[in-house]
Amino acid sequence: MQFSPPLQPATLIRRYKRFLADVITPEGVELTLHCPNTGAMTGCATPGDTVWYSTSENSKRKYAHTWEITQTQEGAFICVNTLRANSLTKEALLNERLPPLSGYSVLKNEVKYGTERSRIDFMLQAEDRRDCYIEVKSVTLAEQNKGYFPDAVTERGQRHLRELMSVATGGERAVMLFAVLHSAITCFSPARHIDATYAQLLTEAHNKGVEIFAYKAEISANNMTLNLPLPVAL
Repeated sequence: MQFSPPLQPATLIRRYKRFLADVITPEGVELTLHCPNTGAMTGCATPGDTVWYSTSENSKRKYAHTWEITQTQEGAFICVNTLRANSLTKEALLNERLPPLSGYSVLKNEVKYGTERSRIDFMLQAEDRRDCYIEVKSVTLAEQNKGYFPDAVTERGQRHLRELMSVATGGERAVMLFAVLHSAITCFSPARHIDATYAQLLTEAHNKGVEIFAYKAEISANNMTLNLPLPVAL
């Protein structure tokens, strides 16, 4: 994924009201950015960090600029725009960069499924194999180079795991894909210390046949590519 036009840098002053952040550009101009991340953003929003932001040409937007990437003062790159996780995954699937999920001829987005009225992020299909249902989650929480999900209690995420279990027990292929969008993360685990129910459900899902993968993105201020497998410890 190439950023076009190129992202612009600024220094973070503060994030507030979940969806807003104030920054100051290298020229000394203060801007308010849209923050497309509803999570806690622990470790991703420290005042003084470098923010890389995009600019929309849509004149109807209240805030023209969007916070895309944090470059921490320690040098890590973190994609905080959670919408990018699905875009990166779709690009990786279409280019067959994720070997366990290659070999399919059809890719569908946002397919309705399940008894809890959910939408699966991606469905892969081919004539010679079972349908493959893929749920994607963005991972940005890092503690001592280990990545965790979620960074806050997520009833929605719990529901998605229940739906995937139903898919697996019904005979189709079910995949939970964690898109790791933090350059310092080297392995992944569920955040049992934050959402014990989610962690328990993830283990239960694994035992019922849901496949669990973590792939890390190579991130810079110019581009991102999801292609690096990471070990998963439940």
